[in-house]
Amino acid sequence: MTRTVYVNGDYVPEDQASVSVFDRGFLMADGVYEVVSVLGGKLIDFDGHMVRLKRSLSELAIDNPLSDEDYLAAHRDLVARNDITDGLVYLQVTRGNPGDRDFAYPPAGTRPTVVMFTQSKPGLADAPAAKTGWTVVSVEDLRWGRRDIKTVQLLYPSMAKMEAKARGADDAWMVEDGRVTEGTSNNAYIVKGNRIITRELSHDILHGITRAAVLRFAREAQMQVEERSFTIAEAQEADEAFITSASAFVMPVVSIDGAQVGSGAVGPVARRLREIYLEESLKTAV
Repeated sequence: MTRTVYVNGDYVPEDQASVSVFDRGFLMADGVYEVVSVLGGKLIDFDGHMVRLKRSLSELAIDNPLSDEDYLAAHRDLVARNDITDGLVYLQVTRGNPGDRDFAYPPAGTRPTVVMFTQSKPGLADAPAAKTGWTVVSVEDLRWGRRDIKTVQLLYPSMAKMEAKARGADDAWMVEDGRVTEGTSNNAYIVKGNRIITRELSHDILHGITRAAVLRFAREAQMQVEERSFTIAEAQEADEAFITSASAFVMPVVSIDGAQVGSGAVGPVARRLREIYLEESLKTAV
């Protein structure tokens, strides 16, 4: 079945969808994006993704072309049109098409480009890896300094992901000044004793929507949370490790740079947080 995608207000077959070659998202990676998970046909953490989208657009001085209600309607429409039960909705907003290539921003009033599409992921919440855990390797973090803005500049994370695969791992944790920043598309955590440790919010990492929800649920469950940076060596000596993202939810990490974490099996904290996150998020899904 051909997917239906959304391009600037129109719903079109994917093989007929197009944007201008002069679009700044294509020429300059001048755009932002969000990915919303779909479970049971409903959108997970939608409001949080909209808050972050508006922040990212504001930080780059890109006009927000749609209201939250319009974004929600389009997401729901795409889920219905593409018969998505479990999967993802990808949303990208760029600064648009100025009519030619120029480093300077286009004139005020240039229409942003909005693209949305779905990806079907049957059984998304029941990923086998959640029972066995991921392996990760460390790489140098060479990204730009505003990682808190969810831009479409994803080349280096893609390179890091490919390095991880070449080294036989599931993902890479990026390291800057001796400290872990985050994974290629996720936030990173370790568990030591009864403390969940994850890097504090700053320009250095993405302000994860799943991160915020998981830390809130952890505190509500009387788990101790410590927001600070940590080293690879500290992570290797931790009792557990895990990542969070909109598509992986809570995913245990059982090996870092070849060193077994804890028992080398999925730990109780990561397992319980995944259960809590899925249970609570489904209650508020739209």
